[in-house]
Amino acid sequence: MSAAPSGPDLGYEDALDDPAVDPVEAGDLLDDPRTDVEALCLCSLLWSSSPVARTITDTLTPSDFERPVYRDLFELIAAQIEAGTPHDPASVAAALTQTGRAAGHRGTQLSRALSDATMAGGAPEAAGHYAITVVCAAYRRGFHAAATSLTEAAEQLPQDQLFPHLLSIGRAQRTATQRLAEISSRLGQPPSRGAGGTIETDTVKEQP
Repeated sequence: MSAAPSGPDLGYEDALDDPAVDPVEAGDLLDDPRTDVEALCLCSLLWSSSPVARTITDTLTPSDFERPVYRDLFELIAAQIEAGTPHDPASVAAALTQTGRAAGHRGTQLSRALSDATMAGGAPEAAGHYAITVVCAAYRRGFHAAATSLTEAAEQLPQDQLFPHLLSIGRAQRTATQRLAEISSRLGQPPSRGAGGTIETDTVKEQP
């Protein structure tokens, strides 16, 4: 087996531009739904009782899901639950068709996502655990986004706007930290703690 390209002399960029090489599409990079916590979370929702499922959909938001197609599927499941209609896989598939969302490329993606989630193997009794794990991943992505924003700000913002921008990001991440702690408590799992044994959510002091 040949080694992966590791330097500029191996023609890697040329290979990417070679029309003879099949392009890699987003659909080729999907994880196995059995090890994808977002798919497992949706699966547990599909098979959960209405009271349990409503607790999850009242707690999560579409933006907690990284993949847009999973955001859309979560919204559809949540709408079924909110309306008091069945939210099992067959009922959600019927809702896709009845609302015209099963058509076209996006419809194919949604139908595939529903199929993947249905067969992912997420246990209904673990719905709370999966939901917390989804929020934890979104929380961590928030710090990646914050780091990117700070880097861009350091390059582009006027000097007198840098510190206010930092404070704005700090407030947003503090809110996210508090939300994670609240969700973990509500769904029955204590938040992860650092070496000091506590989670500090109010130690950022703003300058007057």
